[in-house]
Amino acid sequence: MSKIKSVCVYCGASDAVQPGYLRLAEELGRELAKHDLRLVYGGGGVGLMGACARAAHESAGDVLGIMPRFLLDKEMIYDEVEHRIVENMHIRKQMMFDESDAFIVLPGGIGTLEEAVEILSWARLGLHAKPMAFLDEDGFWSPFFELMDHIIDGKFTPENFRASLVHCDTPKDAIEALLQRHIVLGE
Repeated sequence: MSKIKSVCVYCGASDAVQPGYLRLAEELGRELAKHDLRLVYGGGGVGLMGACARAAHESAGDVLGIMPRFLLDKEMIYDEVEHRIVENMHIRKQMMFDESDAFIVLPGGIGTLEEAVEILSWARLGLHAKPMAFLDEDGFWSPFFELMDHIIDGKFTPENFRASLVHCDTPKDAIEALLQRHIVLGE
């Protein structure tokens, strides 16, 4: 089993959210740096994205931002860290996947949900075995887990898929969950 070196963080890009979400993103950034885990993220300098990246960078962590050209003005690139500018969202998502060994999903909007569900779908199809943890302190993701239980109970997804659905309330617990669930395919 090889070590997790890079963690992709999916999260919101809005500054208008509750301050607790921004603090959680900052705490996650610091915790990733503390564990010597590279943060791979969407490249923005706003919202939870910016808060997590700044905290990781200021804690001497390695950070890679991946931003599609059309979002440069909207998500205001955080230029203190390494960036790759790509042409569209499909390339961004694929590159974020390729550069990461695991995923943490912070609170976010429809884009965050879409990215997380796509990674879960790829896992369900057997395309990867990279672990994922959903992280919140206030039950933000609880309705998502209720929906997943409903889907599993309806036999649209097998019961054993529940094991891949991890819900944590601290960054430390989320990182620990990833480390415990890391599997290398083909070894």
